[in-house]
Amino acid sequence: MSARAKKDKHNREKGLKRLEKQIKSGKLTKSNINNRGYNKYLKMEGEIKIEIDKEKFEDDAKCDGLKGYLTNTDLTKAQVIENYRHLWKIEKAFRISKHDLRIRPIYHRLHRRIEAHISISFAAYKIYQELERQLNEKNSGLSPEKAIEIAKTIYSIHIEMPTKNEILKQTLILNEKQKNLAVLFNF
Repeated sequence: MSARAKKDKHNREKGLKRLEKQIKSGKLTKSNINNRGYNKYLKMEGEIKIEIDKEKFEDDAKCDGLKGYLTNTDLTKAQVIENYRHLWKIEKAFRISKHDLRIRPIYHRLHRRIEAHISISFAAYKIYQELERQLNEKNSGLSPEKAIEIAKTIYSIHIEMPTKNEILKQTLILNEKQKNLAVLFNF
């Protein structure tokens, strides 16, 4: 039995024990019936009796250790598997867009404003990717999030000298992290 099959079996049995415990305690209700997780092994009898569908549980044991893909494309098996391997990149892009770039929610109602919002969001994501690429290329050890956090603490002051008609500009580098970032990006 492969390690994956052992893990699948262990997790399924652990989930079954949790469900049995909830049934015995009376904490499992009709609202728990859905197809998520191990709740898919539950079935309703009558109006209020909930029990575990042992047949479905045993049927799933046949697939321990296997991973399947369901698709509606004309891609070959190898192409489907290869594309699935890159799914993490898409998920990462959404996570960055939602969390780090705070793209959502969108409060626009006009078509051109929605398009503009999406275009700006896409540009922000591309800039984020470029920052990540440069940080990796320079072996900085910084994540884009950390670099942005440090950059937010760097200030630049502009002083206008009224008597000389001169403007003095100074970037304030106050600590070692800021200094390292300034050296890294040459500013």
